[in-house]
Amino acid sequence: MPLDCSISIPDIADIAAAPDCVSTDLLAPDASLDAPVAIAMSGGVDSSTVAGMLQATGAPVIGLTLQLWNQRRLAGRHGLPETSQGRCCSIDDVYDARRVAEQLGIPYYLVNAQQRFEDEVVRPFVDEYLAGRTPIPCTLCNNHLKFDQLLLTARQIGAERIATGHYARNRYDAERGRWILSRPADKTKDQTYFLFGLTQAQLSRTLFPLGEMQKPAVRALAAEQGLELAQKPDSQEICFIPGGSYSTFLQAYLEEQGRTMPDSSGELVAENGEVMGAHAGIHSFTVGQRKGIGIASADPLYVLKIHPDSHKVEIGAGEALMSCTLRANRLNWIAIAAPAEPIRVTIKIRHRHEPAWATLRVIGEDEIEATFDEPQRAITPGQSAVFYDGDDVVGGGWIF
Repeated sequence: MPLDCSISIPDIADIAAAPDCVSTDLLAPDASLDAPVAIAMSGGVDSSTVAGMLQATGAPVIGLTLQLWNQRRLAGRHGLPETSQGRCCSIDDVYDARRVAEQLGIPYYLVNAQQRFEDEVVRPFVDEYLAGRTPIPCTLCNNHLKFDQLLLTARQIGAERIATGHYARNRYDAERGRWILSRPADKTKDQTYFLFGLTQAQLSRTLFPLGEMQKPAVRALAAEQGLELAQKPDSQEICFIPGGSYSTFLQAYLEEQGRTMPDSSGELVAENGEVMGAHAGIHSFTVGQRKGIGIASADPLYVLKIHPDSHKVEIGAGEALMSCTLRANRLNWIAIAAPAEPIRVTIKIRHRHEPAWATLRVIGEDEIEATFDEPQRAITPGQSAVFYDGDDVVGGGWIF
């Protein structure tokens, strides 16, 4: 029988609200564009094209690259790949960024942020995964490190703004008195899901020049600019997880740190509590997982829930992954202040998830509950929930 998501609260709420985050660090919407702009250069085609675009306008441009992770650090351990091919922020990307800066004739700085990256992204990722949640390191990196460090460094060298190759848009809404983050013209490249944590101050100082462009047009422009990397493939893997195997990375990283993998072995149980088998550790599972469960069955079995306290992993049929509600905390509001009444939004629960209609209500100082119009599959603790009003990002938080 289909899961019923209907609720009896109003469909529409007024989401316009007064700003709640006046900051002395906000850059005025009409601030001069004559000051230098720092380009966050990742070594990819997108940020390189942005550098060329802004330089062509005559604006003073400075290239900045963050060195985040030593790609050779865990190479070969526990079978991890020896090469960094396909990963973002590799040493090859740093070389490419420097080469583009030289080609364009712009100043270039490489900023070592490896310690901050490990403290604020890698270790929290490891701790979350060991606790049975599925974190998103790219969102952690954007929210807690990249924009903060880039803006800090930019202002130290005389730039009031940064420009990035992210596919997103931002604008100042005078009526609300807030900076608004919006989805880009190319919805297939939308990166707003990873940017929901940006503050008003950060948005006021950030340019997204690719927001109105389609990816093929960006590559064509890069070729027109004479950039050798115009056809360079996009990075697919997380920078510090070679091969995409989270559990293998955890083993290698903990070994390097002189730590042992905590014993989180336990029982595989059905929804009714029946014990169906055993597992070696909750770190090997994520909600929605089908392969590698270790139970033979005539019908497909999926991970439904992970219980960190008891170390039980609940498994069952795919239909049981459907849910009408989620809760999220560690919230950041962008388009509005925290609403006093329920509001209607669409919500993305994964990067590739199509935003789904829901009614959202604040239920605590830093907590919301959302009820979807239709059941959603595999709402996963540790992932982000990002709220939208059309193309505008209302805000977001972390599912728990």
